[in-house]
Amino acid sequence: MGNPSPISFERPIDQPADDGEKLKGTDPSLDHLTHAPQQQQQQHLNGEKLDILHIQSDNAQPHQPSGIAKRWHHHHQATVSLLRRTDRDTAETAEESDETTTTEKGGVPKIISQWLPKTRHLVSKTPEWKRLQKHVEHIDSTHLRDLLQDKIRCDEMIAEHDGVYLDFSRQRATLETMDLLMDLAEKQDLKGKIDAMVNGEKINFTEERAVLHTALRTGREKIGTVFVDGEDAVAEVYEVLDQIKAFTDGVRSGDIRGYTGKRLRNIISVGIGGSYLGPEFLHECLKTEPEGINSALGYSLRFLSNVDPVDVERACADLDPEETLIVIVSKTFTTAETMLNARTMRQWLWDFMGNDKEVVRKHVVGCASISSIEKVADFGIDTENYFFRFWDWVGGRYSVCSAAGAVPISLLYGFDLFEKFLLGARSIDEHFITAPFNKNIPVLLGLLGVWNMSFLGYNTRTTLPYAEALLKLPAHIQQLDMESNGKCMTKYNVEVDYPVGEVDFGEPGTNGQHSFFQLLHMGQTVPCDFIGFVQSQHDLCLDNESLSSHDELMSNFFAQPDALAVGKTIDEVRAEGTKEELIPHKTFKGNRPSSSLLLPKLTAYATGQLLAIYEHRTAVQGFIWDINSFDQWGVELGKKLAIDIKAHLCEARKAQHEDEDSTVDAGSPATSRILNYYISNSENSVCYDEPGNGLTSVTRKTHIEHHPPADNSLKGKDGKI
Repeated sequence: MGNPSPISFERPIDQPADDGEKLKGTDPSLDHLTHAPQQQQQQHLNGEKLDILHIQSDNAQPHQPSGIAKRWHHHHQATVSLLRRTDRDTAETAEESDETTTTEKGGVPKIISQWLPKTRHLVSKTPEWKRLQKHVEHIDSTHLRDLLQDKIRCDEMIAEHDGVYLDFSRQRATLETMDLLMDLAEKQDLKGKIDAMVNGEKINFTEERAVLHTALRTGREKIGTVFVDGEDAVAEVYEVLDQIKAFTDGVRSGDIRGYTGKRLRNIISVGIGGSYLGPEFLHECLKTEPEGINSALGYSLRFLSNVDPVDVERACADLDPEETLIVIVSKTFTTAETMLNARTMRQWLWDFMGNDKEVVRKHVVGCASISSIEKVADFGIDTENYFFRFWDWVGGRYSVCSAAGAVPISLLYGFDLFEKFLLGARSIDEHFITAPFNKNIPVLLGLLGVWNMSFLGYNTRTTLPYAEALLKLPAHIQQLDMESNGKCMTKYNVEVDYPVGEVDFGEPGTNGQHSFFQLLHMGQTVPCDFIGFVQSQHDLCLDNESLSSHDELMSNFFAQPDALAVGKTIDEVRAEGTKEELIPHKTFKGNRPSSSLLLPKLTAYATGQLLAIYEHRTAVQGFIWDINSFDQWGVELGKKLAIDIKAHLCEARKAQHEDEDSTVDAGSPATSRILNYYISNSENSVCYDEPGNGLTSVTRKTHIEHHPPADNSLKGKDGKI
């Protein structure tokens, strides 16, 4: 007997099987039956319907089925029935499947579900998505100039919560659009996904982690309600917050002092990415907030993020190391840029105060995950008193409310002001979890983001805060959105066939108006988020001026969205007496979407609200798109290649030092050429021609000259303990 051929598919699943039909070419033994899922999957990809099984054999001849074959026939019919039902159910509930288990939620064995067309798992294949695609045709026939005259529509397109006022009437959307987006949210089980996140389920499926930045600011009364791997997440949060309060109060009161007995008045926070952008955004908001000004008197906070040595010089300039506390923020305590800067700061302290290990124990704080505590201790940090943990369920870009932000901000402004920031974020968290979607500010912004990106085709978005204190918000949102939703694969391991992940940028108004608003008004269409405040942190009213400075600013806040939406017609330009040849150059097409957020005043509380609004907007878009907004594998390849390049540089520098050929082969002609150009033109690097550590000697120029003692037991000059 020859080897049996694979099972093949002949009859469409919606064609009923003939009860009297015989199995074609059935081999009575059926010992070596094999399936051909690849063949079947290709048929699905070609748009064919699922076929039922029949069996072929190389030497098969028609005959009456044996007892075994009859049993196979019954099994076969049951499988056909199951596949029929599965084909129907999967089309309706594909997004509910969980491919990490051996059995699908609908009860379908994974081996069978793998044969089903994977495109069924794409949200773009759902009726709700297709209705929105069809609806674009109607929207393309409208203009915001006309939509804004519809009072009923405009009155419906607002949402308010706890002083936050959202007006999205200048989006290219109608009330029908919003209804269709709500249908899509229901189809994607948005409510269930939000609940899963805040309840500690491991929705970060590529890293098998929970996503619980909301637990960082929830109320103490929630202790005992959220658990991760059997641990009470909220109880752990408050344990760390209490430690941070005690420590930062001790530093600010003078009870905790530096190595030489001086008070610690300067803070340098060393971190990169989310460990830097979020805390700096918060710092800039509080720096000009009245309570923040008073709280920070006598203290300073600087951030060191870039591995560029110039950033070290700027961070350390004019500071007295004896009065400086270094806060190192790195979840793993292995981030290359952060740890190089951390070693540089440690060297800076040693160079001024000597190489006693107590210098590090008195002047360096570590913020990292509990799994990194050994690395923190190896660095020389006092892990009993100067170490503050955060958790694997807190992503870097979502970590502002963790020790990453709490320690440096509380050292400068006091823990009480940081706590007000947490309260503001908590207010939006509760709104996000409980408010109906048609009045839910983060949900509305997220759904409109999906609408603009995936349906209207706008692949950029800008954040325009009309408050100078929010100058670092666009950079934070840039990381928050682009690192979160810059993905191409869904949770079903299927590549998206719809646009996801906007390019985000921004600048405070009115600076942005004199920078890139020309493009916003006349170039490509970029949806805008305008952020304004009813009251300024500091208003000015000059003599002989009809308006305050804040009113002047807010005039632009209200005018720009209308200018983008309404535009200026050819007839309007001509009516102004414009020369005919200039009319096309002065015509504004308008119909450019925007949303406006208006808050009472930029305080610590309002800053927390803004942070949470944009965190949740990002999550909503990821939930709708079926992508993982909480991993960041895209940053890993560059890191790996940088390690390889560093190895080449080490070889080249060693060769230069020994007067040997320093040419390197980096694996490609292009990379080798530019790398060798750099090597040959940087032979006189300070690190290799100057005695001692050139990096720390640069900062010494701005301080009182001090030479470390001769006893160098910790080998500070080598940067090692």
